[in-house]
Amino acid sequence: MNARPPYLRTRRLRAALAASCTTLLLGTTGCAFGEPDPDPAGEPPNLPTPSASAAPGGAGQQVVATVLAKGLAVPWGMAFLPDGGALVTERDSGRILQVGPESGPEGMKVAVVQTIPDVAAGGEAGLLGVAVSPAYAKDRTVFVYYTTAQDNRIVRLESGRPPTPILTGIPKASTHDGGGLGFGPDGYLYASTGDAGNQPAAQDPKSLNGKILRITRDGKPAPGNPTSGSPVWSLGHRNVQGFAWTATRRMYAVEFGQNTWDEINQIDKGGNYGWPSVEGRSDDRRYVNPIVQWRTAEASCSGLAAVERLLITACLRGQRLWLVELTANGGVFGQPRELLTGKYGRLRAAAVAPDGSVWVSTSNRDGRGKPTPEDDRILRLVFADGGAGRS
Repeated sequence: MNARPPYLRTRRLRAALAASCTTLLLGTTGCAFGEPDPDPAGEPPNLPTPSASAAPGGAGQQVVATVLAKGLAVPWGMAFLPDGGALVTERDSGRILQVGPESGPEGMKVAVVQTIPDVAAGGEAGLLGVAVSPAYAKDRTVFVYYTTAQDNRIVRLESGRPPTPILTGIPKASTHDGGGLGFGPDGYLYASTGDAGNQPAAQDPKSLNGKILRITRDGKPAPGNPTSGSPVWSLGHRNVQGFAWTATRRMYAVEFGQNTWDEINQIDKGGNYGWPSVEGRSDDRRYVNPIVQWRTAEASCSGLAAVERLLITACLRGQRLWLVELTANGGVFGQPRELLTGKYGRLRAAAVAPDGSVWVSTSNRDGRGKPTPEDDRILRLVFADGGAGRS
């Protein structure tokens, strides 16, 4: 195995930002924010005993996994609040949950923040991505991506106000609905859409399907997009659900292939990623090649998190994490490494917490997994040999 480069030295634990108590979204009460309170005995909260797993083949990478929450129903998207708690969407129930920061003997406290009434769940459709405003401490605003009976759409949720649709009319289907949502380092909102079973739409610049979109908080095309007046940032995607940015502000996304190759791509402004003409790497220079590709049985990854120059994917069919280290210019350093293979079943969301750890959700109750009585779960991962979340 290649030696770890100096830029992946131990990352110091960052303290979560404290926030004052407030009411979250649409007048919901009982959701307090701030530092966790001690338990009744006056001691810090106790979390379940973590377990450690090593990468196969003696790779040496270890991850310590702690179950933070259990008994959830298909947790799909995850975004952190300033106090270190997370908002988690449940695809099929249409519920937005708050997980933490308060905790008890059994793990983080879980509370229902809001239920989106017009979510039309079915197959891969439902309540999908969630993004917290970068100015949340001031504006208390959250964005979600979900499926209705008519379309996929993005809405803005503000405390005490009805949901405000900002982008509607994204064609929906029972599969390939995309659903990723997140603010980039440029302050604009990015959303990933699937081809919704209409493969040619991925190459149609006028269609919203098979794209990564870049929009303002009001749903308008962001300034500086490849085509003025269009929300399209990149095209030629089959079904992107997860994306993230590294410390160098490079954007990466995981891509579901059809039968042969799943991918991680570096997302460039105006890039064409080839679907449906190609799947995986190609000699056709019109299309951007993936930086990594795997057989679908080994991957089918939904979530992607980035810690400095480390990409961490959460895979459904592959039932594992893949770790991909990057070079200074964005290329792949060494070979990708797998972790937690088969240990927790299907893995879906992945997000970096304010303390530098990585939270991952299972997806064993989505109709394709084999759930245990504890599923679905939220896991907290700390990498024992440096990098994400080591304290």
